[in-house]
Amino acid sequence: MIHEVLNTIDSYPDEISRVLFRLRELILQVAMDEGYGEVEESLKWGEPSCRVKGGSPFRYDWKEKTPDKYYLFFNCQTKLIETFRLLYGNELEFQGNRGIVLSIEKELPVKAIRHCLIMAMTYKKIKDLPMLGQL
Repeated sequence: MIHEVLNTIDSYPDEISRVLFRLRELILQVAMDEGYGEVEESLKWGEPSCRVKGGSPFRYDWKEKTPDKYYLFFNCQTKLIETFRLLYGNELEFQGNRGIVLSIEKELPVKAIRHCLIMAMTYKKIKDLPMLGQL
């Protein structure tokens, strides 16, 4: 499965591949730094998907119809995006109740995205806490 993920990212234009590989690197680094264990990577709906034990799965991708944007998608049945909006509404752009919209023309907002990834990776532990424990 990892080869399918890498091949999918590599199939995009160079500039897109670079930002998606950078995002993937951040995902793997967060899991390692925080001790969440191995990141299970696969393709879901043709998009790279990640999950760690105890977390909520999420996907990331680029769409040809929005060539200057790339996305992090979260399960819309969770409180993740709602919480991200409260915490990072002035810093991040959102798509409905499932996605964070990132721009290839701007630096990846590492601190905010890292925190969002941590919440997704620990979702099963924090899902019943008010604001996912971010009060």
